[in-house]
Amino acid sequence: MASAVRRRIDDRLVLEAAGRLTERDRYLCRLLADHQVLTTEQIRSVGFDSQRRTQLRLSQLRQLRVLDRFQPLARIGSAPQHWILDTLGSLLLAAEKGIDPSELAWRRDKAIALATNAQLAHLVGTNGIFCSLLAAARHQPGSDLVLWWSARRCAGAWGTLVRPDGYGVWSESDRRVAFLLEYDNGTETTARLAEKLERYARLFAATGRRLPVLFAFPAPGREAEAHRALRHPDVPAATASLTPGQSPADPVWLPVGSDRARLGLIDLDRMAARDGRG
Repeated sequence: MASAVRRRIDDRLVLEAAGRLTERDRYLCRLLADHQVLTTEQIRSVGFDSQRRTQLRLSQLRQLRVLDRFQPLARIGSAPQHWILDTLGSLLLAAEKGIDPSELAWRRDKAIALATNAQLAHLVGTNGIFCSLLAAARHQPGSDLVLWWSARRCAGAWGTLVRPDGYGVWSESDRRVAFLLEYDNGTETTARLAEKLERYARLFAATGRRLPVLFAFPAPGREAEAHRALRHPDVPAATASLTPGQSPADPVWLPVGSDRARLGLIDLDRMAARDGRG
């Protein structure tokens, strides 16, 4: 769980933290405010070049009460450290935005409660897809994850129709593709997954905009089973089962209803534009 011994927040600590925070630290605070929790490895992939430097800086930010961490119980072995925003991090972020801290919709007790939330693995898995894209953009000139909406933000925009796990815009070599993500960890039936397509069809009809819906699966067998069920005339969908070392930007996406080779993320822009509605 989160640390038991924590420094008291006073003017001295606020001034110390404000003087020591880098732009990378502030970027990390913004990510955690939007996406709630990231593992050590996810943080390393988006902002650092070595595990040692990652762990050292995270430890420093924890001492400053900018971040905190917990380690959920694992059935086998030990789970990685999971990082959340701490109180001083939220205060500094609110000051950066020029808003009252209450407007961040952040509370420490809710952040800590993630440690025992049944949806934690799903949230971390979803965040891992987008962190992998941020990591790819760091090392691939001309590419960028232009936009990343959390499930909470998606629900606020489209929750009456459908609730994707994320919405993103990926750019590469002067091309862009917007996409909606469904992260699957094997808890829903394929029929339930297929039912979501009808809700996406209603969303596209209401907005006049058709986007690729990407289903990420934990294993090839699960992907193959679901792929056969994910077909809708008005919803362009693609599936993938990512293995360690693969990036969501790579040619890992298999369009539903197509016998073509797998496509890179940027090439999925053709799916949305297939009937002229992109």
